[in-house]
Amino acid sequence: MTNILIGERLPNVEPFLVKINGNTYETYEDKNLLRFLRDDLHITSVKDGCSQGACGTCSVIVGDAKKLACTQRLSKLKDQEILTIEGLTDLEKKAFVHAFSKAGAVQCGFCIPGMVMSGAAIIRKNPNPTKDEIKEGIKQNICRCTGYVKIIEGIKLASEIINGSIEMTTDEYERVKVGDEFIRIDAHDKVLGIGEYVDDMIFDDMKVASAIRSKYPRARILKIDTSKAEALEGVYGVLTAADVPNNKVGHIFQDWDVFIAEGDVTRSQGDAICLVVAENDKILEEAKKLVEIEYEELTPVSSIAEAEDPNSPFVHPTGNLCQERHVSRGNAEEAFKKCKYIVEETYTTPFTEHAFLEPECAIAEPMGDGVKLYTTDQSVYDTRKETLIMFGWEDQPERVVVENKLIGGGFGGKEDVSCQHLAALAAYKFQIRVKIKFSRDESLKFHPKRHPMIGTFKLGCDEEGNFLAMQATIKMDTGAYASLCGPVLERACTHSVGPYHYENTQIDGYGYYTNNPPAGAFRGFGVCQSNFAFESNINLLAEKVGISPWEIRYKNAIRPGEVLPNGQIADSSTALVETLEAVKDVYEENIDRAGIACAMKNAGVGVGLPDKGRAKIRIEDGKVNIYCAASDLGQGAQTVFKQMALDVLGLSFDQVNIIHPNSGNSPDSGTSSGSRQTLISGEAIKKVTEKLKIDLDKVDDISKLEGKEYFHEYFDPTDPLNSDKENPVSHIAYGFSTNVVILNDDGTIRKVVAATDAGKVINPKAIEGQLEGGIVMGLGYALTEDFKLDKSKVKAKYGNLGLWRAPMIPEIETTFVAKPDDELLDRAFGAKGVGEIATIPIAPAVQGAYYKLDGILRRDFPMVETAYSKPKKNFNE
Repeated sequence: MTNILIGERLPNVEPFLVKINGNTYETYEDKNLLRFLRDDLHITSVKDGCSQGACGTCSVIVGDAKKLACTQRLSKLKDQEILTIEGLTDLEKKAFVHAFSKAGAVQCGFCIPGMVMSGAAIIRKNPNPTKDEIKEGIKQNICRCTGYVKIIEGIKLASEIINGSIEMTTDEYERVKVGDEFIRIDAHDKVLGIGEYVDDMIFDDMKVASAIRSKYPRARILKIDTSKAEALEGVYGVLTAADVPNNKVGHIFQDWDVFIAEGDVTRSQGDAICLVVAENDKILEEAKKLVEIEYEELTPVSSIAEAEDPNSPFVHPTGNLCQERHVSRGNAEEAFKKCKYIVEETYTTPFTEHAFLEPECAIAEPMGDGVKLYTTDQSVYDTRKETLIMFGWEDQPERVVVENKLIGGGFGGKEDVSCQHLAALAAYKFQIRVKIKFSRDESLKFHPKRHPMIGTFKLGCDEEGNFLAMQATIKMDTGAYASLCGPVLERACTHSVGPYHYENTQIDGYGYYTNNPPAGAFRGFGVCQSNFAFESNINLLAEKVGISPWEIRYKNAIRPGEVLPNGQIADSSTALVETLEAVKDVYEENIDRAGIACAMKNAGVGVGLPDKGRAKIRIEDGKVNIYCAASDLGQGAQTVFKQMALDVLGLSFDQVNIIHPNSGNSPDSGTSSGSRQTLISGEAIKKVTEKLKIDLDKVDDISKLEGKEYFHEYFDPTDPLNSDKENPVSHIAYGFSTNVVILNDDGTIRKVVAATDAGKVINPKAIEGQLEGGIVMGLGYALTEDFKLDKSKVKAKYGNLGLWRAPMIPEIETTFVAKPDDELLDRAFGAKGVGEIATIPIAPAVQGAYYKLDGILRRDFPMVETAYSKPKKNFNE
């Protein structure tokens, strides 16, 4: 068989012969296998998550073993057969598609091809692996969405299909209803790696660009010399602040520099100094080394204490206080005088990293007198808005079109623009198609993290344990830029009171600029921090009263018709009590080693801000095409929308299509944040399909409605923060949850039980996966995750973030409760959303479990003296 030549044949040079999926390739350039597969062979099923051997997305089979393609050099692979998903047998492919789909193992999907290859290697070695063997076999593979539970189930099911112990069944959807086990509409393509993320897009004429970022967290830029780089053949140019029409962007406040100009001072290591645009990656890297930047290093502001110090320099001209929020009701000071017992403690939480598997990536191309962007972000309209601001085109929005491809996770970390606006600038300036992709280190330095918090919380109750008053001072480090500091701080304050029935509160919140990486939206949106502190205080108060942590929560739990601490009357769907009742037995059976915590989380933006869901239907080629610009980050929004539409319309599965978000044809339905899309965009989907249903019932063939369009906008107003109404409506809905964590004798976690009120469950398998993923993320937050900084310099790598891996996960049991008389049942079928609350109560439940086991109050994350800390505590001594 003739070898397939890649690149040029070099005389008198021994070639590298590489066997991949049954073909032999001849190449004369030694490079890592990942780059050869993706760049030369265009095998994009092998994903590039970190290029550091830390995430597992590039897993392949070499010989008979799983290997990470980013760590393998072609020169070391002589005579070894390499397999990617494309090289698996037809049975293996079909088995994994079926098994992962049925198990609900697919969310964002970016890790899934690597998981499939790891699973195939496990099964080829052992046709009937145990779950523990599967955990061990995928320990190099990170999943940030699923919590591994469903992936392990999927690999186990695939093994049973491949070894012949069970047969695959065919799924026939005769009549899809809300509440059915409905397979994700994107599962097939994500499992086989053929689903297209931005980095997978291939264009013959595509150029590349990359920013040079600051060497120091805080430094004055004295000089930028780009002449040598621009003189290099294959370089289109180097863009600086002088090339930007408006050098500021920002999600809410435009305080974030596109580039730091000569004479200005950097605010973090993520700051871009300039952008190099080149013909290819090789020239790009050479050109970046030729740019000369002269710095004057300055002392950074590296903590909240330093930011508060009047002698510290200002990070921004306005000072170091970015935002403040003050939330009060009743008279906390007077109520404390009536308290029998009071607890006051200070708690701290650190920066934490989203660690989504897909690094930021964007492709931009000229479009008329504007640009089109292909992106991975949480709102195509938000990205369009910030890009328009940069260009000064706010009054000409049609000049920027943004289209989502598949999104490899977000969790809040892709709300702010990252590389999109830079790609747009380069495309427009040079009239070329250009791609910008962040390296993992660049991503870690740039995008906003979870806010660190220092919080002092005071809680008081009467002799029986009824809460009477709460006071808190919350301070957060928002890093170099505002991002979503205000809303996150606000949510931390409004939810710091917990889901309980009392009305004397005073909460003061402050967000400070520092020279640390920026902080912004992260799953839980500020509530993870304040919930940890408040729920920990409840345990101490229960101890003083002489009742159990479960009993004090049950006594104070909000019930329908009662008034929440913010003044809102709890609606009839409120089921916190039912979540507590669901975990009562398991908690009391393990009371000497169990922790418990409750949480509430809003669905929707609320607090008086406009928050609209919009959807459009167009009948095209006899199909119902639904347009809704709601980004699907892996939470399954598009599957939920299709399920809702099929329930209303009664059509067959292939008659309804959900169109990927595109600002050019899809109505703005808000950002994928705030646990809002299932409820708010879901209601818009429900209503617009009901409009179509009226016409559908009048015809005998949908083709008779060809070309017709339908539109619906859903909007349910709320009241602003500190409204003067006696009973304001802060949010249109709240979800509730109670978590129990049970420890083993050695201090490891044996089991997590999560009972959740998410209203009507639209898709049971999908919501289970969301909860399991959120729980594992919360376990990491409490016990191991730590974003390493030294005087504002980023020391974190993907491999040292402390992310949980498959062998670490405990048994996870999820249950759902919902009030049968839900007065909101008609709105989005009664769904509330579960994306954020999945992560909130788990960390304080962990803290409570350890407090029960050894009596040590752990006030800081990641917790010390546990079975997971360094050094590990031995509870068996």
